[in-house]
Amino acid sequence: MKIAIAGCLGRMGLTLIDAVQADHVLTLVMGSEREGFNITEAQTALAAHGAGNLHVTSDPHELAKKADAVIDFTSPEATLAVAEAVAKEGGIHIIGTTGFTPAQLKTLQQYAKKACIVQSGNFSLGVNLVAKLCGLSASVLDASYDAEIYEMHHRHKKDAPSGTALMLGQAVADARGVSLDEKKVTDHHGPRKQGDIGFSVARGGEVVGIHTVTFAGSHEVIEIKHQGFSRSIYAQGALHAARWAKGKKPGLYSMQDVLEL
Repeated sequence: MKIAIAGCLGRMGLTLIDAVQADHVLTLVMGSEREGFNITEAQTALAAHGAGNLHVTSDPHELAKKADAVIDFTSPEATLAVAEAVAKEGGIHIIGTTGFTPAQLKTLQQYAKKACIVQSGNFSLGVNLVAKLCGLSASVLDASYDAEIYEMHHRHKKDAPSGTALMLGQAVADARGVSLDEKKVTDHHGPRKQGDIGFSVARGGEVVGIHTVTFAGSHEVIEIKHQGFSRSIYAQGALHAARWAKGKKPGLYSMQDVLEL
């Protein structure tokens, strides 16, 4: 199975390159970067990861034509350009990008009519298990148990709350049969309203990802926590999703689908 990496020179891109090259089934065929990237610097960075001869393009259509699946942890705008190209080829697009607007997500849904897209706020197997546990907990613990989601990431992360935190919040909202958009609270001032789903955000250092979901009742507190120590957990999950997607019909899937959770 031929794999291309969008944003191959980023931290996640290079982690994916390492993971693909270590896999015995997948073959790395191409990478992409934004227009104007420095070819010499790219070759130097890739050589350090054993991929100095990898062809890197800034054309998403060239990327989509070469690969069976494109793995993409970039930015919403860049991801949509790749999604358009993958849809044209009827290929597979594994999306770990976060920070999409509602309008951008609708556009992605349109591309999923022609491509097999697996999109997730987090590809870690552990985080997806936590999301399942959060939904189960929220279905048992009613709104008298306040739900609060804490997350911490490295100082470079742009979107907040993180895509993972929102994914966990969505699991709580779905289990309670409410709208996350209506119950989400990110600005904590004044008394808390029953049924709100709160988010607390921290940024600093090079933290890969810490997420804690708390259900606080009047006389007890339940916590579900996940801590990531390496980006390789996201890479391995993305590769698992790519293998799963082979032969699947066009559509917009999640890691919950991949893991049959």
